[in-house]
Amino acid sequence: MDNLVRRLLKASCAFALTAAMAQPALAQGTRQQLKTANKFFGQENYRASLPYYEQVLAKDPNNAQALFRAGIAYMSFDKEKASDYIYKAQRLKKNVSKDVEYWLGRVDHLNYNFDEAITHFQAYNATLKTKDSRKKELAQLIQHSKNAKVQFNSPKDIFVKNLGPVINTQWSEHSPVISNDDKVLLFTSRSDNMSNAPVISAEGNVKDKGKIAADGQYYENIYEAKRIDDENWDKPRSLSGVLNGKGHDASIQVFDNDTKLLMYRNDENGDILYSEKAGADWTDPKKLNKNINTSSFESDAYITPDGLTIYFSTSKYSEDNTLDIYSSIRTPGGDWGPAKSIGNAINTPYDDDSPYLSRDGKTMYFSSRGHNTMGGYDIFKSQYDSLGRKWGRPENMGYPINTPDDDTYYRLSPDGSYAYLSSYRIGGYGEKDIYTINYIKNAIVRGRVLARQDSSAIPGAELVFSGTQADRTALSYRDVSKPLTGEYRVDLLSGRTYQVAVSKDGKNIETQEFAVPISTNDSTVVEKDFYVDYIDTTAANLANVNPIYFDTDKYTLRPESIVELNKVSQLLMANPGVNISIEGNTDSRNTDEYNIVLGQNRANVAYNFLKKAGIAETRMVTVSYGERRPVAPNDSPENMQLNRRTDFRVIVKEGESMPMMNKPGSGTTPSNMNPSNSGSNMNSTGMGMGTRSTVPLEPGKTTVTLEDGTKIKTKVDEDSDKVKVKTKGPDGSESKTVTKDGTIDAKAKDAEGNKVKVKTDND
Repeated sequence: MDNLVRRLLKASCAFALTAAMAQPALAQGTRQQLKTANKFFGQENYRASLPYYEQVLAKDPNNAQALFRAGIAYMSFDKEKASDYIYKAQRLKKNVSKDVEYWLGRVDHLNYNFDEAITHFQAYNATLKTKDSRKKELAQLIQHSKNAKVQFNSPKDIFVKNLGPVINTQWSEHSPVISNDDKVLLFTSRSDNMSNAPVISAEGNVKDKGKIAADGQYYENIYEAKRIDDENWDKPRSLSGVLNGKGHDASIQVFDNDTKLLMYRNDENGDILYSEKAGADWTDPKKLNKNINTSSFESDAYITPDGLTIYFSTSKYSEDNTLDIYSSIRTPGGDWGPAKSIGNAINTPYDDDSPYLSRDGKTMYFSSRGHNTMGGYDIFKSQYDSLGRKWGRPENMGYPINTPDDDTYYRLSPDGSYAYLSSYRIGGYGEKDIYTINYIKNAIVRGRVLARQDSSAIPGAELVFSGTQADRTALSYRDVSKPLTGEYRVDLLSGRTYQVAVSKDGKNIETQEFAVPISTNDSTVVEKDFYVDYIDTTAANLANVNPIYFDTDKYTLRPESIVELNKVSQLLMANPGVNISIEGNTDSRNTDEYNIVLGQNRANVAYNFLKKAGIAETRMVTVSYGERRPVAPNDSPENMQLNRRTDFRVIVKEGESMPMMNKPGSGTTPSNMNPSNSGSNMNSTGMGMGTRSTVPLEPGKTTVTLEDGTKIKTKVDEDSDKVKVKTKGPDGSESKTVTKDGTIDAKAKDAEGNKVKVKTDND
C-alpha cells in the first residue's frame, strides 16, 4: 500500500474513533458497532469492518462518518459502491474529513472519471503546505489520471475474459501458472478452500487465527485446477499439504518440463523457493541461495527455459524499499551467481515487479508502478537490444490490458497465442480475479447478395463494410458479389458492428448493420446473406422463352417443354456470344434440402437436352433455388404448379449491359445446315444432333430419332405460326403438342397409361 494511503487511513481512523466517542446521541449498540468497525478499519481489515458500518447505516443512513469510512473500505472490492458512499458522505457533511478531496480523487480515478479525479487531487493539493511531502505523491497521482485518460481513449483490440466462478471468488486470486500442455492451472487465492470466509465473533474477534493474516483475510494459498475444455475448469484442489506454509504462499512458475515449481513464501520478509514434482504432489519447498533471497522482500521470479538465468524482484538494493528487477546467472557449479540489476530502462524509483519472458527471450513483460502507468501496477513490455546488450524502453501495453487499478502477473500461454493476468476490474467476482487476454483476430464473413423479392442472386453488387478499431480508427473492407451466384467474401476485424453499404452500378441500394462476433483465432467463418430491395436486370429472362414446368416431385420433361427448349436452342444459335443460366425451382412441399436437389435435377434435365441439341457446355451453367424463389404463393395446386419450373436467364458479364438479341433466322444460314442437305444432322425442330449449330423452324414435316429411341415428328405450317409435335418413346409413352399463336395445347400418356392434358396461354 502506498505511504500516503497508509498515513491518511491512520489519520482517518484516529479521527473516526474520536468522532464516534463524541456522539452521545448514538445508542449504546450503535456506538459499539462503530467502535468495532473503526478497530478493523485501523487494522486495514476492511472486509471485517464493513458489516459493522452497514449496521450503523441501517439505523442511521445519513451518518456521514460511517458512509465515508465504509466507502474507503469498499474501494478494495466494490468501486462503484465506494464512490456512492464517499460522495454521499460529502453531500451530507462537506468537511466529513480533511482528506475527503483526496479520497474523492482516488475513487473517481478507479471509476474512470479521470478529469474529476484530477480536479479533486488539485483541490486537495491546494490545502497542503509548500514543503509537504504528500505533494510529490499527489503529483504522481495526477499524472496517473492523465496517463489513464490517454490510454483509455486509445484502447487496443483486446478481449479480456474472466476465468469464471470456478477459479475466481469474492477474495483475491492471482499468480496464474499454466502447464506446458495448457491443461493444468496453478494459482494463488486468499479464500479458504475456495469458498469460506473468516469467522468473526460478535465481539469483533477473528476465530481460527492460525489461517488469518493481519488484515483479517485468509493467508494466500496455492491451488491447482485441471482444464475440462476451452471454457471450463474442474474444481480447484488445495496444495496446502506440502506447499502452503504458515503464512502467505504463492505460485510463480513451473519449469524443467513442469517437474519443478517456483513459489513465494513470506519467510524473512518474503523469499523465493522451489519444489519438485513427486507423483501427483510436490516435495517440501527449498529456498534459492542467498544471491537471490535476502533479509529484504523478494516477491516474484522467472527462470529462462534453458535454466541458466533467473530474473527476480527484490527490495534489497533500493533506497526506499521499493522493488526492482535483478538477474542472476547459474554458475558452472550449478548454483545462482551474484545479482545484477537489469538497468534503469526498466527499474524506476517505484515498484517494478513480476518479470516474465517470451519463449525466445527477446521480450520481457513486467508490472510497474512507475513509467507511464494508468494507476497502481500496469503491465509493460520491453524488447532486448542484442547489439547494445540491454533492455529497451518499456511500452505500456495499454487499455484494456491495463486499468486504473493494479494489473499484475502477466503470463503467456504455452503457444503464446493469449495470456493470463490478475486484475481487479469492475464486473469481477471481488478483489483480484484471473483473466485471459486475447488479441481480437480477423474473421471471414461470406455469403450472397440476394433480392428480397424473390431470393435471386445479384451479381456485381458492391459491399462496403465500415467500422472502427477500438481506438476509433476507421476500418473499411470491400468486395463485389460474384457473377451468377452473387457470392462475396471479406476478411475483417471481428468483435464490432459494421455498417454495410450495398450498391449496384454505382448507386446505393441500402445500408444494413451487421454485428460480427468476437474471434480470437484465425479460422472463424461467419455466414451472412444480405437481402436487399433490388431487381437484377443484368440477368434477364431469355426473350420470348417461357419457363418449363414439371409434375409434383418429378424432373422428367413434359412434351410441351420441347417447344420451349427448342426456342432456347434457336436463340443461342442465333446469338453465339450469349451464355445462359438454367435455374431449377420447386414448390414448398418438401424440405429445403430436398428441394435444392430436386431443383438441381430440373435444371440438369434442361441442360442435358440443350447439350444434345448442340449447345456448347461452356455457354450454360445450372443453379438450383429450390423453394426459395417462388413466383406465386404455395397456397394452391395452381400456384404450386407455377413454382415447379426451370427458368432461363441471360448471363451478363460485370460492367456490361444486356445484349441486343438476334432473332432466330436472321443473318445467313450456314450451308451445312440447309434443310436440303443430309437430314441426318437435323431434326424437325431445327435441333442439330451432331453439330454445334442449328437453324430456325421452317415449314414442312420432319422426323428424328433421339439417342434413347424416342421418335419426334414435327409439322410446321406455311406461316410458321402453328407447330405440331408428336413423340413416341421406346417405353410406349406418347405425346402430342400443338402450339399456335402463343397457346400450348398438349396431351400425353406415360408408359403406365396415365394421361395428362395441359393448355396454357404463354403470352
